[in-house]
Amino acid sequence: MPRIRSAKKRLRQSIAARERNRQQRAALRTVIKKVRGAESAPQAAEAFHAAESQLDRAAHKRLIHPRTAARLKQRLAKASKAK
Repeated sequence: MPRIRSAKKRLRQSIAARERNRQQRAALRTVIKKVRGAESAPQAAEAFHAAESQLDRAAHKRLIHPRTAARLKQRLAKASKAK
């Protein structure tokens, strides 16, 4: 455990950030699953639009790498158009 005051604060901040990142990543995975599990084309298109927005936001915040977001968007677009 840290003894220095600034190290204690940094520990608190990193714990909070880790929890926030976990929640955001879980929400991102859920949105992606909704696109892949969509039954109809309109439902898939709507889910894709939401997923695209979430992926862009996550990439902007560096939750995931921007190229990873681009790759996922491309694959999800292909999947939603196939339905």
